[in-house]
Amino acid sequence: MVSAAPVAARQAPYTAAVTPPVPAFPFPLPALRAALLAWFDRTGRALPWRAGREGARDPYRVWVAEILLQQTQVVRGQVYYDRFLTAFPTVQALAAAPQEAVLKAWEGCGYYARARNLHRAAQQVARNGFPDSYDGWLALPGVGPYTAAAVSSLALNEARAVNDGNVRRVLARLHGEARPSPAWVQGRADTLLDPQRPGAWNEAVMDLGATVCTPAAPRCEVCPLRPWCAASASGTPAAYPAPKVRAPVPDVPVVAVLIGTPQQAVLERRTGTLLGGLMGLPAEPLAAGEVPHDALRRLCARLNARPGPPLGRLTHVMTHRRITLHLYAGQADLPRQTVTDAALSRLDQKALALAAQPTLL
Repeated sequence: MVSAAPVAARQAPYTAAVTPPVPAFPFPLPALRAALLAWFDRTGRALPWRAGREGARDPYRVWVAEILLQQTQVVRGQVYYDRFLTAFPTVQALAAAPQEAVLKAWEGCGYYARARNLHRAAQQVARNGFPDSYDGWLALPGVGPYTAAAVSSLALNEARAVNDGNVRRVLARLHGEARPSPAWVQGRADTLLDPQRPGAWNEAVMDLGATVCTPAAPRCEVCPLRPWCAASASGTPAAYPAPKVRAPVPDVPVVAVLIGTPQQAVLERRTGTLLGGLMGLPAEPLAAGEVPHDALRRLCARLNARPGPPLGRLTHVMTHRRITLHLYAGQADLPRQTVTDAALSRLDQKALALAAQPTLL
């Protein structure tokens, strides 16, 4: 016999979904600091520039690392760092080196103004000694607030909070802030900084952002800050911070000429802030409305060279521009250099590789 009880009576009672509470600010700083530093003491990355006593790292090694890693991931940066420190093991060695040697050791790292400024600053340090404060570091060429805070906290134990991409992401998620401004991040970083262990705290926040609180797939289940994290409590931590709106990258068409061979070629010294001081194939940008042959004729007239056949075309993406390089052969009675001895940009290395193996690129 079928029961005549109402259908509703046979259904499970409705249970409202429980939304986890969003952690409130201000945070319990002693507990939060202790949790992050305990995690760092257990899992902190063993990086070569972290050798030495906490808060008293070698300032030269920390400084080189922080400058180099501004635009380079740590895994790749360690290779460049080891190469640079092998070439210039002390600040005195760096200061005494010619700029060409410094740029050659920096080859592949990009943003060569960093190497030029590092060289200039090393000459000042070799004369006057290492700075003994944040303000002293900030006064050196090429040292901005981030680098000054990193070196002064790691090498001098000065209570200065760093502010980089990893710090921005960690603090934006911790507070549930979708669009953190630089001033907002610096203010929160200053508040959270552990004054007793500022160097370790800065390293811990950066390690957390690099290994746990990653951009696309944060591992909240192992994060020491999860009990206080608003983004984790929201259920969509990767939504914080919101993506930055970036301006479109302009296309820059350029013509270059190879006079000689990919091993022995005519090279010119670059000028300007981007690649200044490096050597490269003679090149000429296209003016508005020009085709590559227009710029090639102008370039060859400047060199007193005869244009040859095309060797290929490549695209090289930089942070603020996308370069399309049209490479041609040329003939001229000009001195040639061994290209492996010169400090070349990645763009010129790719162009020489294109000339050597055009069918493969």
